[in-house]
Amino acid sequence: MPELPEVETMVRGIRPHVAGREIVDIVRPPCTRRPIAIKPDLPRLKASCVGRTVTSVDRLAKRILLRLSSGAVLAIEPRMTGLMLVSDPPSVEHLRLEWRFAGDSPVRSLWFWDRRGLGTVSMYGADEFARHFDNRLGADALATSADDWRLICARTHRPIKVALLDQKLIAGIGNLYASEILHVARISPLVPADALTTAQVRRLHKAAIDVLEAAIRYEGSTLGDGTYRNALNQSGGYQNEHRVYAKAGQRCHCRRAVIERIVQAQRSTFFCPRCQR
Repeated sequence: MPELPEVETMVRGIRPHVAGREIVDIVRPPCTRRPIAIKPDLPRLKASCVGRTVTSVDRLAKRILLRLSSGAVLAIEPRMTGLMLVSDPPSVEHLRLEWRFAGDSPVRSLWFWDRRGLGTVSMYGADEFARHFDNRLGADALATSADDWRLICARTHRPIKVALLDQKLIAGIGNLYASEILHVARISPLVPADALTTAQVRRLHKAAIDVLEAAIRYEGSTLGDGTYRNALNQSGGYQNEHRVYAKAGQRCHCRRAVIERIVQAQRSTFFCPRCQR
């Protein structure tokens, strides 16, 4: 489930406790669940990381980046249920990886927790990292202008909701926030992206920034399954601000229509048929 706001919240949560710290060990806790993908294997990962310092903690789309003093980059992709934590995890049996740090800080470890085991941890050399992600990701959704959005939408005839999920077009937006952004922008999820008017593209740009930044301020959305937690194992708060997501059958904020659910690209889309004609 983690999308841009949740991943950005994790980055901001772990950065003060991890940046500038030396890695002294990497441990895979005992886990009988589906293993996560680690590249390279754990012995080679440890050999490349132990003794190195985490120089910065950044985000690339829905990935958390640990940049090391060697120039290497660790890219952690939480995917559906992964979390990066510096506090007690939601459950011990789903712990996947632990980075241990030198020093006297109360935070001695960084944990990767993943209930379903779909997450990945990959290490890249500096040049390899640039080559791997070049042309694989669109512009970050928080770093785009209205003109960028106009060019992005012009590239595809797919429905705008489906286009928003294409990480090669625009990076960071997932299913939840796509529905929320389109509702704020008053755009039907069914409209072809290349058919949006100039005014609609401007509204889309503003709505994307407003929704994503608000979700970051609320530290993400913790849904009914309770899976998403911030770096301190606390719930997010933006789920209380959702306008349409998972609200099918409920009355819209406009009070004149009921929120509907349809399926697009095998994903649920929620929208108001009046606000988003």
